[in-house]
Amino acid sequence: MWQRLSFRTQLFLPLGASFLAALILGGILLQIFAAGQLDDEHEPARRSIRTIATALNDTLRASDNPQKTLDAFVQSLAGSSDIHFRSAEGVPAPSPKDTMRNPQGVPQWFVDLLMVPDTDAAAPVLIDGRHIGDIVFLPDLSADLFEKWIGFLALTSLVAVLMMLTGIIAYIFAGSALRPLRHLGEGLTRMRRGDYAKPIPVGGPPEIRQSCTEANALAATLAQLSQDNRDLMHRLVSLQDDERRDLARELHDELGPLLFSIRAGTIALVEASPSEGNLGNPAQQVLQSVEALQQTNRRILDRLRPLYIEELGLATSVQTLLRNFRKQAPHINLTDTIDPDLNVIDGPLARTIYRVIQEALTNVLRHAKAGSAHVQATIAGETLVVEISDDGGGFPADNVFGRGLTGMHERVRALSGSLSLLRVDERTYVRCRLPSAPTREAPVNR
Repeated sequence: MWQRLSFRTQLFLPLGASFLAALILGGILLQIFAAGQLDDEHEPARRSIRTIATALNDTLRASDNPQKTLDAFVQSLAGSSDIHFRSAEGVPAPSPKDTMRNPQGVPQWFVDLLMVPDTDAAAPVLIDGRHIGDIVFLPDLSADLFEKWIGFLALTSLVAVLMMLTGIIAYIFAGSALRPLRHLGEGLTRMRRGDYAKPIPVGGPPEIRQSCTEANALAATLAQLSQDNRDLMHRLVSLQDDERRDLARELHDELGPLLFSIRAGTIALVEASPSEGNLGNPAQQVLQSVEALQQTNRRILDRLRPLYIEELGLATSVQTLLRNFRKQAPHINLTDTIDPDLNVIDGPLARTIYRVIQEALTNVLRHAKAGSAHVQATIAGETLVVEISDDGGGFPADNVFGRGLTGMHERVRALSGSLSLLRVDERTYVRCRLPSAPTREAPVNR
């Protein structure tokens, strides 16, 4: 649970708890020591009451009219707020707690919290050995309680101000530490997505600055490795295209004439043999086999290297590919959206687009069991967008890219593009995005 809290929360919770504990401790200490302090402050007054009572009793014993002397003493106490005379037969004087039930400016809960002790004191007054009353000390604790209340408010205010200042300092410190960490996290996320161009701002404490610097160095290294990887893949694709071109040339220049020669000789043999001869049927079978070999050879040549891209352009070559697909799969309703501006594209980019469409349509024909398909190839700004969709059964969840599409994915990555396979609304989409600007070709050592 604690690990899920944010850094600011983890920082402020202990600070708030410590200040709250300090406030509670201050209240407990005030409760413990305030009562004793009040008792100690009024102890001299209680001793004075006993001294006064002793002196008064001595005076009354020596007086000729003790009652008159006592009345004069009681009248002299009229101006005193703390010392009173309580007659043994009269109404008892109020207790100190009754006099402070509502001290001005002090809340009652604070008075109850202090647990004020009994600070009153009484000394007996005697005339001829008869107890006629008491001299009572009833201190007014309002001023003392108000003093304690002011001290409590000062302590609370001090704790609140310290807590606020500490919170502000902690917030600023946390912000200065979290901001570089947030930038570092965002930079690492960009690096995970393959974006190494934007550097991570370097700031914060020295440890975080060092981490940002190391992360920027790592991004530079990964960018170089990514570029080297693209160059290597581009080199491999170029080598594959060269091998395909050489193999296609060999098949066209070597196997093509041989097949044509066999076909011509077989036709001559069929024409030279009598119709009722024994060579008629075998020769016809050889002729059919040779024609099938020639068609197979043309299909292989077309897959190895689309010979019409350089002569006719990419858009026209793709349209030819689509016409051949319609002939091979008349049961699939194939529609297309081909941008005529694709004819201006040539080189590896044109071959890659052609290969992606060719491989995707081959998968539709062999595996999708689709009833309809759509091919789109357009130029949107500086991006080439190729999308092939069908309403077939889709792809296995554990095998997104087959061997053919894996090869296409490598080709697309070599040109700094992206290839994805999606299943949306009962349709399968092969989407390819490529930069329309020409890609730098890696040199090939021959």
